[in-house]
Amino acid sequence: MVENINTKRVAKRYYRKKNTLFSLLDKIKLWPSRTGRLHGLKTIELKGEIATLTTHCGETYSIRNSRNSRAARWLRNKFYSCTCSKCRIPDWKLEKYGQTFFSRAYGSFLKKSTREEYYAP
Repeated sequence: MVENINTKRVAKRYYRKKNTLFSLLDKIKLWPSRTGRLHGLKTIELKGEIATLTTHCGETYSIRNSRNSRAARWLRNKFYSCTCSKCRIPDWKLEKYGQTFFSRAYGSFLKKSTREEYYAP
């Protein structure tokens, strides 16, 4: 049997475990709702310690910046029951998310981007 040469393997990504929620959302662009459905993020509007998330299916969520929140834990541990059919998250994004690992002692800190609000004390 001959393997398809054009298929790419998804690279493993390592991030630090205790990143702030806003920087993690900005990088991953996924949101686990309370029902366990995984949504794709369209926009993130920051207003101090609170952000308003808008998903591709039109839902909005108002969240606080927390490292220990339900959503941050679910993103790190990849807990979700299904994906939102309206958001249409592509398969490559789910594969990339599946190959992402969070480690306490190893990985990227998700350093400061243009948004300084992520890293407020």
